[in-house]
Amino acid sequence: MVDGFEVGAVHFNPEGWGPPDATVTPTTTSTLPLNVPYDPFSRTEKIGRIADFTRMINPGSGQGGGGGRKRAASDSVFDFTADDSFPSAADNDSTFRLVDRKPPPRPKFGPKWRFDQQLPQRRDEEVEAKKREAEKERARRDRLYYLNRPNQNQQRREAAVFKNSVEIQPEWNMLDRIPFSTLTKLSFSVSEPEDIILCGGLEFYDKSFDRITPKAERRLERFKNRNFFKVTTTDDPVIRRLANEDKATVFATDNILATLMCATRSVYSWDIVVQRVGNKLFFDKRDGSQLDLLSVHKTSQEPLPEAKDDINSAYSLSVEAAYINQNFSQQVLFRDGNKVSFDEPNPFANEGEEVASVAYRYRRWKLDDDMYLVARCEVQSVVEVNKQRSFLTLNALNEFNPKYSGIDWRQKLETQRGAVLATELKNNANKLAKWTAQALLANADVMKLGYVSRVHPRDHFNHVILAVVGYEPRDFASQINLNTSNMWGIVKSIVDLFMKLNEGKMIMWRSLCLRRNKLSLLRRMLRIQRQMG
Repeated sequence: MVDGFEVGAVHFNPEGWGPPDATVTPTTTSTLPLNVPYDPFSRTEKIGRIADFTRMINPGSGQGGGGGRKRAASDSVFDFTADDSFPSAADNDSTFRLVDRKPPPRPKFGPKWRFDQQLPQRRDEEVEAKKREAEKERARRDRLYYLNRPNQNQQRREAAVFKNSVEIQPEWNMLDRIPFSTLTKLSFSVSEPEDIILCGGLEFYDKSFDRITPKAERRLERFKNRNFFKVTTTDDPVIRRLANEDKATVFATDNILATLMCATRSVYSWDIVVQRVGNKLFFDKRDGSQLDLLSVHKTSQEPLPEAKDDINSAYSLSVEAAYINQNFSQQVLFRDGNKVSFDEPNPFANEGEEVASVAYRYRRWKLDDDMYLVARCEVQSVVEVNKQRSFLTLNALNEFNPKYSGIDWRQKLETQRGAVLATELKNNANKLAKWTAQALLANADVMKLGYVSRVHPRDHFNHVILAVVGYEPRDFASQINLNTSNMWGIVKSIVDLFMKLNEGKMIMWRSLCLRRNKLSLLRRMLRIQRQMG
């Protein structure tokens, strides 16, 4: 039989619950810790927890903190600091080390420098860079401010390098001044003109050029053997003959009339020689006049280089544009010998000389009851549709560098042709207006505009044709806001002014600027002076 279980000595505690205090003394050897806490409870309560080791006592809170106040009674049983059997918090803290793995703060802007000794130098460089950026921004705002001010663009362009087209001699007398503001208000209606004489010969237009695109461009050819004539009014034998026959009282060319009609759109200086002989008036141009050249970017906001020998200067571009215009007007024709001849041959060509395709139409307009105007007008080609012939004028716009116009023809001409034309109207308003006026004077049915560009922006000898577009002159005049009544009003007022002056040789020139008062206001005007001798 197995021995029974020995309970051992059981001490009776008559004073309370649990063993009596005498059974466990400080000297008594025991494996149990002294003062083991327990949760006091009554027999009527439900047993909750024996010990709460998760409860934290905040010394700064109202319980146990607050300047030495006693701990709450409910927390006293969980305070083990008085028991030597548990290690103190100080002993635990002495062996505990907290590793800070949070990265150090970085500056909000700018790079993180490796060495502290570089920081002062780097800060100075940053400050200088900010100052430079601020100066650039201030300069940009000032530039935009002055560009947007009235007449500032005009002053900047005229003050660059352009000078008057003629040197005024001190012995010349000033006869009159015509402000441009008065020219814009003029209006005059003329009746339909009549053709007096037609001279020269025309070649037919090649319609295949209407299908040219930037992706199917054509190289611009050179026509060195064909002669082009720019004869002034008084040197024209036909006009001399008509003057002797008293066919009119006023004589001019379409180029000179177009210059007067579009004077308010001009920027550069130009001059016209006027001769009053008896009751007749002749409008001439000087030899080597700027009227023989074509302006480029005349009304552009981007100034051209001032050096005359620069390929992008105003003079170089004018010569290049005239060269392009002549070659373009001959390349787009059928050169098979089939021509349309008129009453008289070319009045300026010698026998056997190869001349360009051109027809001169001497037309007469009635300005007053006893005043008629005769002008020599030019057309460059002809087309025949259903046995009906139509006259054409041929002109070419040229692109030299896309950065000046702000639009690349090779990229935009096929998809945004309207934007390209609008840019050209802004940069070459006077030239396009003169071409339109000349087409109206010649009674051309269609005016063809070619878009010619350099092969390379730095090569001003080789060019390509990117597109050719046709316009009806009257529709195009309405599109560019060119009023024909105002055009003839300008011509009529100038003719009346010269008819009131005495006989002699006079010069009318477009003044660049006239500064008045301290405000330096720009007033564009025409000046009329009498040449002595």
